[in-house]
Amino acid sequence: MRFRLRIFLSCGCLLLLFTVVDWLLRLKDEREMEFLKTGHLFNQSSGANWGMVVEQRSQWLSDVCKSKNLWGDTHVSELALDNIFVSDRHNILFCQTPDGDDDEWKKLLIALSGTFSSVEEIPEKLVHDYEKNGLPRLSSLTPQEIRHRLKNYFKFFIVRDPFERLISTFEGKFLFNKPSEPWYKYTIGPALIRKYRKSSHHLRDTGLVFDEFVQYLGDEDGRKAMDWQFGQHIIHWAPYMELCTPCDIHYDVIGHLETLEQDTAHILRRAGIEQLGSYPPISPGIAHYNKTKVERYFSGISKKDIRRLYARYQGDFYVFGYPTPGFLLN
Repeated sequence: MRFRLRIFLSCGCLLLLFTVVDWLLRLKDEREMEFLKTGHLFNQSSGANWGMVVEQRSQWLSDVCKSKNLWGDTHVSELALDNIFVSDRHNILFCQTPDGDDDEWKKLLIALSGTFSSVEEIPEKLVHDYEKNGLPRLSSLTPQEIRHRLKNYFKFFIVRDPFERLISTFEGKFLFNKPSEPWYKYTIGPALIRKYRKSSHHLRDTGLVFDEFVQYLGDEDGRKAMDWQFGQHIIHWAPYMELCTPCDIHYDVIGHLETLEQDTAHILRRAGIEQLGSYPPISPGIAHYNKTKVERYFSGISKKDIRRLYARYQGDFYVFGYPTPGFLLN
């Protein structure tokens, strides 16, 4: 009896030790980032010099990428090359980031190709028909052509708060699914339910719920086989670090959805297309971070699953200067 008790106590002590060590390592990483941030001043108010804001962001990204690799190995992968679109007419590379208003940017670049006189004339189907819309993927070019464009073209993409982005993805793909995208609701959703829903779950007769989506995203081992099965559809929730590899590709501008109006004007000017086209009107509220909504969605998620999710998107939080969601993690 005493022997069993000793084993039980030993296992308990080891578990406590591992938990404390893991917490201390995360705290160390957080403090390293906070220390690094003290050397950077982020003034993103509407009256700020936006060229200076973009430069501060770029310097921050460069310093973080050099400081420590906290988010795994990154390189210019096939996924990134597939995700970057080329406008040879205006020497522009655009890395698409779903839920970052990327369709509007693609429409603008298609219109600038000269086929359409305005963004409004472009059919929705054409935006995603990459063989006909005049925006080839970077992966379709030869290695030499890829290197030339990465070195010489103007490069940009748009990001948003990582957790709010996941909520938007969940709503757009699984909750209010478009009829034109049935595979999210009828293929991917059921696959996630089969793996992550408990048999006694009171929602067993409903569609995918946010809790199950979070479990999948934070499941480092179980997710890999499923991601291979889901193919290109994972771009809607893959971290920006994987989609655009900003530590390996030098982007001229990385805009934020929260400051889309200022970033859009700056991108058009820096890309030299300010006089050639205009960005579609920005919908009211699209650039507003909704903390209340984020809290509501995560209120039913366990701290364990939130921490696993944060571990996966930690790079996106750090590199793009988004604050650690302490109100969820603490």
